[in-house]
Amino acid sequence: MLSSLKRDWFGNIRGDLLAGIVVALALIPEAIAFSIIAGVDPKIGLYASFCIAVVTAFLGGRPGMISAATGSMALLMVTLVRDHGLQYLLAATVLTGVLQIGAGYLRLGSLMRFVSRSVVTGFVNALAILIFMAQLPQLTGVTWHVYAMTAGGLGIIYLFPYITRAIPSPLVTIIALTAISLGLGLHIPTVGDMGKLPDTLPFFLWPAVPLNFETLTIIFPYAISLAAVGLLESLMTATIVDDLTDTPSDKNRECKGQGAANIATGFLGGMAGCAMIGQSVINVKSGGRARLSTLAAGIFLLIMVVFLDRWVARIPMAALVAVMIMVSIGTFSWESLRNLKKHPLGTNIVMIATVVVVVATHNLAYGVFVGVLLAALFFANKVARFKYVSSELSDDGAVRTYRVVGQVFFASADKFIEFFDFKEALDKVVIDLCNAHFWDITAVSALDKVVLKFRREGTVVELLGMNAASATIVDRFAVHDKPDAIDKLMGH
Repeated sequence: MLSSLKRDWFGNIRGDLLAGIVVALALIPEAIAFSIIAGVDPKIGLYASFCIAVVTAFLGGRPGMISAATGSMALLMVTLVRDHGLQYLLAATVLTGVLQIGAGYLRLGSLMRFVSRSVVTGFVNALAILIFMAQLPQLTGVTWHVYAMTAGGLGIIYLFPYITRAIPSPLVTIIALTAISLGLGLHIPTVGDMGKLPDTLPFFLWPAVPLNFETLTIIFPYAISLAAVGLLESLMTATIVDDLTDTPSDKNRECKGQGAANIATGFLGGMAGCAMIGQSVINVKSGGRARLSTLAAGIFLLIMVVFLDRWVARIPMAALVAVMIMVSIGTFSWESLRNLKKHPLGTNIVMIATVVVVVATHNLAYGVFVGVLLAALFFANKVARFKYVSSELSDDGAVRTYRVVGQVFFASADKFIEFFDFKEALDKVVIDLCNAHFWDITAVSALDKVVLKFRREGTVVELLGMNAASATIVDRFAVHDKPDAIDKLMGH
């Protein structure tokens, strides 16, 4: 217990606190931008980012991961806010949290094991592209000073680690570019231009909506979408942080933690949120590893926007753009481009399809759904092809033995039937199933057809070597050993 507490909270205090400062600074313009997308006041996104980060620091299943208000969630709120207002958004946020906690207790986080590596790679690459594209508006229609500051920021980010790694280079970049901007009196976009920062602490707020069935019918569809997208993005991000840190995470606990965070933020006047891959990568690359880094990010964010708002508002956007470009470059899996020549065509198609759909729709759920679906289809097709049936005729020509090797399921059942010659004049057929496995009802139905077609021709059929798992499903659902089996096959 003590060793776990030290590892999760006090094993990297200096690194976690410094990383938390960097993440908090990077969260501010993002939270404001996402609030604008959702159609709410900037303080709604800022309060949400503070609250979600703090709660997930304690209850989340992935130490060092950053959760806050996100663009993918904000896009789902637009219609609700426009048609029904902020209070219904807060109610939907609370319901989102309840649904996510339910998903945690149903252990839906374990479904992540069905997401293939090619889908995760596509997800990462798509997010890297979206993060970069999100910076382009800050680099459009501006003076040359912005480009110079951004280039200088990138130079500091990549060169400062050669001097020392004691201080995160993104933090040095933000401080240095802010000092240069103020010292030279440059008139360039700053954080303050994004929107007004709040000047009060958040407080408990019960959503002012009628507690009736009509309210539920309004918010439930939005809550379902928010819960699904939030969990999907959070679990995918947790998987990526697992890889970056070579440490495991508890996906089902993460579901519950995200749910508790959204319930809390709904009652504190914030919008629903989830894990953020960009800020999580910033945290890891800045030295953050433990829960303390996530807690520090949330607390520093609140302190900065409420008590240090005059100074934070002067930070040039060019500094934060440089940091996010670094995140984009560091997030993209450049190895995946080299692997296009090595990996199978199906794997490449899954990865590219995931990237294309996510970038085209800006909806992570659509991209991951398409990727998982394609991966499943390619896998089923591949497994279906790894099957063959050999046969051997006895010396007297009366008995033929078929030896089945491979997996028989819905994708290979028809091919399984085609291997047998039902018109051959035989006294007996032996089907050796020692190296075969029957997976589903379609496979059992195919075995029924083979056995009953031979019997209809007057041939005796003997099944040998069926493994226990196959025997269980065959004994339960097969009809070839039931009375009137041939009539059932013919549909009589």
